[in-house]
Amino acid sequence: MRPAAIAVVALAACTATPDYQAPPLPRVDPAVAGFSPAALDSVTRFLEEKAAVGAFPGGVLVVGRSGTVVHVSTVGIYGEDDVRDVDERTIYDLASLTKVIGLTTAAMILASEGKLDLDRPVMELLPEMSGPGKEKMLVRHLLTHTSGLEAWRPLHLETEDAEAALRAVHQTPLQSEPGVQYVYSDLGAITMTQVVERLAGMPLDLFLAARVFGPLGMTTTRYKPPAGDIDRIAPTERDPWRGRVIRGEVHDENTAHLGGVSGHAGLFSTGPDLARFAIWLLDAWHGRLRSGGDLVLPAELVREFTRRQPGPEGSTRALGWDTPTPGGGASSGTLLDSLSFGHTGFTGTSIWIDPTRDLFIILLTNRVHPTRDNRTLLPLRGIVADLVVRALSDTS
Repeated sequence: MRPAAIAVVALAACTATPDYQAPPLPRVDPAVAGFSPAALDSVTRFLEEKAAVGAFPGGVLVVGRSGTVVHVSTVGIYGEDDVRDVDERTIYDLASLTKVIGLTTAAMILASEGKLDLDRPVMELLPEMSGPGKEKMLVRHLLTHTSGLEAWRPLHLETEDAEAALRAVHQTPLQSEPGVQYVYSDLGAITMTQVVERLAGMPLDLFLAARVFGPLGMTTTRYKPPAGDIDRIAPTERDPWRGRVIRGEVHDENTAHLGGVSGHAGLFSTGPDLARFAIWLLDAWHGRLRSGGDLVLPAELVREFTRRQPGPEGSTRALGWDTPTPGGGASSGTLLDSLSFGHTGFTGTSIWIDPTRDLFIILLTNRVHPTRDNRTLLPLRGIVADLVVRALSDTS
């Protein structure tokens, strides 16, 4: 199907049942799923070593294949003032994983219902956008980070409140003509949030709770976690702007300024919840209906959203999702299949999904605790991905 046609044809029903009770996560022995248990244990040891030398306080790794969870590593502690061991229930600030777990999934649902046209001009949906060249900006440009908008602005410092912050985004001049240059842009994701909310007729957090997290049984995935969850949430940065260690509120300053809900950041979740999401998305990619309750998306649409899109030099982007960097050197490592897709988050999170191997790799950490100056984790995510793939082929 041509990309432009995807959004204008309702390919399948996409309804939600918020009270759906998801069955327990299926777990199997690694050897049953084709892994070397010893090799997967070596991944755990690698993460333990890195946590011990300060790459991150603690973390959770979840590896799954063919609809099952095959390996979970929990390493390290919550933080410098909370030395409890991390466990599977530990909640992490997902940072930019919000863009794919939340915003992109909402876009796929709206596209499946014929409400979202990828090639519709953004200004038809957001007439308050202003400035030269913006009439050429399409919805797909927002999802591929080729809108021409700059990467970021300190909206939390420049504007008085959320309303003023959105006006600033609307009025931000383009740095380039839409479709010409790839720039990973939070401003583009903020704009896409407004597109989704206009088409959905409700705030993004309510839409995702009703249409995604409820149907998938993702019981701890949400914006603005309740006070009762604080004890399970890993702290993030000792934030100079807010003057305290951030725990249970979004790390991203602009999202905090926007009230805690945005498409570019703000979601909190756990390894098991994201495993449910990954199993559902792999099933959707393959056209299987074994998970997700009533949340059904057509395989052709899912494959289009997760396929690398034509674009400017240097772009590896699908629609919302990222794809492996040729030659490696990124969080995807060097061994994932070319059809793989994934994303990272500033706080130390990543998810990679390989439909060819029916494999997913989820890593959650709080590497910005106590300071974002710690960048040790960044190259380690790709190493972890490679170690997991090698464990799949290692049967010794």
